[in-house]
Amino acid sequence: MHSTFYLPTRIIFGSHSLQKLSEQKLPGKRALIVISSGKSTRSFGYLEQVEKQLDAAKVSYEIYDKILPNPILTHVTEGAQLAREKGCDFVIGLGGGSVIDSAKAIAIMATNEGNLWDYIHGGSGKGRPMTKKPLPIVAITTTAGTGTEADPWLVITKEETNEKIGYGNDDTFPVLSIVDPSLMVSVPPHLTAYQGFDALFHSTEGYLNKIANTFSDQYSLEAIRLIGKSLPEAVKNGKNLKAREDVAMANTLAGMVETFSGCISEHSLEHAMSAFHPELPHGAGLIMISKAYYTHIADHHIADERMIAMAKALGKSDATQAMDFVHALVDLQKACAVDELKMSDYGIKETELDAMVKNARENMGGLFGVDPMTLTDEDCLSIYQKSFK
Repeated sequence: MHSTFYLPTRIIFGSHSLQKLSEQKLPGKRALIVISSGKSTRSFGYLEQVEKQLDAAKVSYEIYDKILPNPILTHVTEGAQLAREKGCDFVIGLGGGSVIDSAKAIAIMATNEGNLWDYIHGGSGKGRPMTKKPLPIVAITTTAGTGTEADPWLVITKEETNEKIGYGNDDTFPVLSIVDPSLMVSVPPHLTAYQGFDALFHSTEGYLNKIANTFSDQYSLEAIRLIGKSLPEAVKNGKNLKAREDVAMANTLAGMVETFSGCISEHSLEHAMSAFHPELPHGAGLIMISKAYYTHIADHHIADERMIAMAKALGKSDATQAMDFVHALVDLQKACAVDELKMSDYGIKETELDAMVKNARENMGGLFGVDPMTLTDEDCLSIYQKSFK
């Protein structure tokens, strides 16, 4: 039994914990606050709360507010240039996964030469080592989906080539993360569902991953349990703070799963979908392919015991076969009103599926290597085709 535990992030968890930000040892005196291009961070007062906390800590700041739901390389480059010009010595990501991922990427490029794709592995990335440590990163998550507050990973799209690729190393862990479920009550029902299923699949994929271990297994099963228990209520009644706390904890645990284990090819397949169609929310894309993906694993009896364990964690206590997980998954999707999502609603055409298979393999091929099975291009195409509607 061999496992390694490394998580150098101080995580402050709990409702209204943002009010403790000024009490923490912050990693600099001038922050670049990265937020989305939308209105919610300002309109719900989250940015103002952070500004007040920084003022109390006598930390000055600049704001970069262009980040898209599927973040792009152009904005990483712009944000890094602003950080350099304004002399920022750390970066705060205030928002969902796309914002915090962008904050990590901006932190890298604020100190390193060239282009982020010089350091990316996969696709047209050059795979060079970073020569300088990135700026320190503080993550303040306003959603429960990616778990990026508890892992080193970031995902950015190079828009001109439709390459959506993940990257990260020990230096891209946040030094401090605030997980405040009271900031999540404003997330609308459909996004709550999409984000919750993203966290669920980080956990299920991490549990099925070849490199899953004792640490990741415990976090995976608990995250799955919390999502099965509380995601439907968080979707139906977003002001239920207990449900929000459960889903937020599940999300952070799922981020730890990504740190100690990792995603498998389900994420590669979705990254290709949202690389071609950036308007597609990542979690929605995962939901669309999940039934076919996990049915493939169940039908081929690839990981029956683990599928049964996940089904039980999701609430099906009498599970005895792998397909019971698929049934529990579909039941959860129905309870969250996301079982009727269609690829065609986001402009995806059946004629694009072959190109998506190629894109998934070329840009996130490493995840296929940690699958519990060998997934061929024909298998991938079949999963897409069975999911298409």
